[in-house]
This record gives sequence, C-alpha cells and structure tokens, in this order.
Amino acid sequence: MPHAQKPVLQPSDSASLSRRQFMAGAAAASFAIVAPGAVRTFAANAKINIGMVGCGGRGTWIGRLFRDHGGYNVVAAADYFEDRANRFGDELGVPASHRYTGLKGYLKLMDKVDAVVIKSPPYFHPEQAAAAVAAGKHTYVAKPIAVDVPGCLSIEASGKTARKNKRCFLIDFQTRADPFYIEALRRVHQESALGKFAFGECTYHAGDPFGGMYDAWRSDPNNPENRMRAWGLDRVLSGDIITEQNIHTLDVMNWIMDEPPLWAVGSGGRKFRPVGTCYDTFSLLFQYANDVAITFSSRQSNGYGTQPEGIRNRMFGTEGILETEYGGQVLIRGDHFYRGGKSPGIYKDGAVANVKTFYDSITTGNFENPTVECSVRSNLITVLGRMAAYEKRMVTWNELMSNTEKLDANLKGLKA
Repeated sequence: MPHAQKPVLQPSDSASLSRRQFMAGAAAASFAIVAPGAVRTFAANAKINIGMVGCGGRGTWIGRLFRDHGGYNVVAAADYFEDRANRFGDELGVPASHRYTGLKGYLKLMDKVDAVVIKSPPYFHPEQAAAAVAAGKHTYVAKPIAVDVPGCLSIEASGKTARKNKRCFLIDFQTRADPFYIEALRRVHQESALGKFAFGECTYHAGDPFGGMYDAWRSDPNNPENRMRAWGLDRVLSGDIITEQNIHTLDVMNWIMDEPPLWAVGSGGRKFRPVGTCYDTFSLLFQYANDVAITFSSRQSNGYGTQPEGIRNRMFGTEGILETEYGGQVLIRGDHFYRGGKSPGIYKDGAVANVKTFYDSITTGNFENPTVECSVRSNLITVLGRMAAYEKRMVTWNELMSNTEKLDANLKGLKA
C-alpha cells in the first residue's frame, strides 16, 4: 500500500442496519434463556471441562496455563486449520474426536465443555462469544474483544446475558490483575493521589511481533486462507495494531480516566513493515472533559536501541504523577508518594491470575463479570483512535457510538 493511500474499511451488507435495529437485537439477546440441560453447578475442587477456540501460539500457550492450574480438563479444541487443532490436541491431550476445524468448527465443541476459551483472531470474538453464552457456557475471551463498534456492543450484550444466566464472562487483560497497577489506581481514584488531572501521555513502542507471518502473506495476500494464517497483518481480522496490540496502553489510559474521551484526532501509516494492510505507527490526541488531553503514539519497528520503549503511561496531576510500565516500574511521585514495584513476569503472571479468577468465580458462583464494561470501553477507544487516524480528522465519541459499520473480512470460499 503506498504510504499516502487512505485505508478504506469495507462494510458488510449488515452495515446497513440502523443503530436502533442493532441495539434491539442486542437487547433481545441479553434476555436469552439457557436450556436447563446446559446448567451445571460446581463444588469446590471440581474439575471444569474447557474447549479452546483458536489453537495458534497464544492459544496453545494459555491452554497450558489452564492445564497447569489443576482445576481444568482441556477436552476439546477448534481452529480453522487442521494442523493447528492437531498440534494443540497432541500437546494438551485432546482426543482426536474432539478436534474441530473450519470457520464454524467451534460450534461442535459446545456440548463437550463447561467453559469456552476464545483465542482466535479478534474479528471472530463477538460471534464466538455470543454462541458460547447462548449455549450456557462460561466464557473466557482474549483481548481485544472486537474490531468494530457493533462487535464491542455484541460483547457487552453477551456479558449481560452471562450475568443474567449465572455464567462467568472474563476478558483477559494482564495489567488489571497486577497488584501494583491495582493499588496505584486505587490511590488515584479513591485518595486523589494526583490531585486534579492536568494531562497525560501513553506509548506503545516495540518491534514487529508479526514477522513470522510475512511468508504466508507474501505467498498470496488475496487468498483468504493465507490472510487467516497471517491475520496479524490484516487490518480487519486484527483490528490493526491500535486495537490488537496498543489496546494494552489505551486500556490503562481508560482505567486512569474512568470515562470515555470526548474526541480524538491524529494520524498514522505504514512506514516500516513491507507487507500487510495494517499501519505500523499511530500518533493521536485524546481529549477528555475538563481540558485534560492525553497524547498517544505507537510503533512496530526496529527501535535501534532508543529508550524508553515498551508499554508506558504517565498521568500528570496538580499533586503528583502516576508512572506505569508493563513489566516495569509502577509508582506515584509527588505529595502522595507510592513506591509501587515491578512485575517483570506480568505477561504470564497476569494470565495465570485471570485463569485462577475464572475458576474461582465459576466454583463460588460469582457472576458479576467486572471485566466486561471496562474492556468494552477500552476497545471502543481503540476504534475511535483508528477512525481518527484513518480519516485524518477529529472523530467524537458520540459519532463513534452511532457508527453501525460492521467490518467484513471477505472470507468467501473458506470451509465452514
């Protein structure tokens, strides 16, 4: 794609639905009734049978965490690609008869499990989560939850349905399970440790995590199976880097502010990566109420040793400054000093904590599902920023929330 070309996201036929029609459908879904046969209660120390949807590297990695927890049996797997389903099944001991392939293969594992873990490309999360909830299953969803506004609202509706039907619905953000982040944000919100907010900044500067997908894309980017294998390079399947990756730092921004921005403006482009349809850099300004603005920048490219890198947030207030780094130091400087600490193992430790929370919530009957609302808003913020950068104009929150465009990955010809 030439660097000056404006990316255009193609709507599907369903984009013609009005917001009223969409919300009516979501509201109806929130009152779905689970069949009595789908209901199963759990005693302490019970084993929970799970099925994995999405058996690539991340799915296999987190499958091991569920197995190692000790409270789960990994009994089923679904992936579009047979080789991935088999590799996962061989490692996790899933019977060959419980391995499913194709776009709709995940539907076949529903009657084999108590809970569904969704680690497929983000484009598929809303549909797969809605199916799991409708089948009466506890549901564990990777970030990001969706790639567009209708998808985010679908996840929100699924979370409400799960709560109504006494089912757990957890979204896997590692930072929100980290004790230093939790305590620092508690002090900011409950003790006004920063005083009045003044301005902030957040960055996600890192290398390209999708280099291993280059060959699949280059072999034929018009082949939908190649795009599926190289999903991280496809702006619709992944939501682009601002949604797929940068959501980590924008989620912390959302956590700090605890309200949606008023508008965003910015830019971006593909400057470094030789393949794909995603940007590899974004630069944005998010404007909040009370004249508080937060700058954001990201890149996926060689940093040549420049520092600081990583996933970082700073919030400046009249009485102090909050500094956070994913895997690094979290602290509050100023009048209400908090030393905090470092969590170098946050990537794994956060996921382990969420796997445990999921188990504890199921076995104790805690169906509050507190990760849903904040995750939906964080995901919507990434879409807001993406729209502003793609269209090179200011986009307001109200405009975003009236957007009914459902992105279409154009996967015609793939096996069901």
